Amino acid sequence: MTLAINQPIQQKALSFDEFLARYSGDNCYELIDGEVFDLEPTGLHEEVAAFITAKVCVHDGTGLPWFVLQRGLLRPSNIGMTAFRPDVAVIDRDELTKKLLWSEQSLLTLGSSIKFVAEVVSSNWQNDYARKVEDYAVLGIPEYWIADYAGNGGTRHIGKPKQPTLSICMLVDGEYEIQQFRGNQTIVSLTFPDLKLTAEQVLRAGR
Repeated sequence: MTLAINQPIQQKALSFDEFLARYSGDNCYELIDGEVFDLEPTGLHEEVAAFITAKVCVHDGTGLPWFVLQRGLLRPSNIGMTAFRPDVAVIDRDELTKKLLWSEQSLLTLGSSIKFVAEVVSSNWQNDYARKVEDYAVLGIPEYWIADYAGNGGTRHIGKPKQPTLSICMLVDGEYEIQQFRGNQTIVSLTFPDLKLTAEQVLRAGR
């Protein structure tokens, strides 16, 4: 199966400011430790991201001033040469009042403004399963989904034989506790408890 390509595209490490100057107008790139990664999502990758977006929009049921942001730029303030671009992020609008540049650019610097993120796994799965698990936890994001629709992650993350897997990471005492769902298993989300979905529905984008 063809996967979204997520590979570094340059040799020279870029600072965040250099990355922003060069790539801020294109939402297909993110910066990790000075390396620029070309996300180049496939059609199914985008279908899965859109399905998650649609479901959390319909079922949020919180009554809170939240909205869904696709491919906004997240810059962890403690990491100078990194800027993530989550496939799906649920944002607390009230927290954005603390973010002075929000009206000028889709750039998030406060973990407190992000209530949920989802990443649809691409060919460079290490970023989703390792680096982002670590950094999103440090940022204090309560819930993080890793939607591996092709079963592309390493066996240490999704087991053997590898198969499509939805990993739901819940923040507990500063670290993620990870529960995995496959096939017709009903997923459990603390952020969106009214979701009535199976892992297969998410990973196949409702097909």
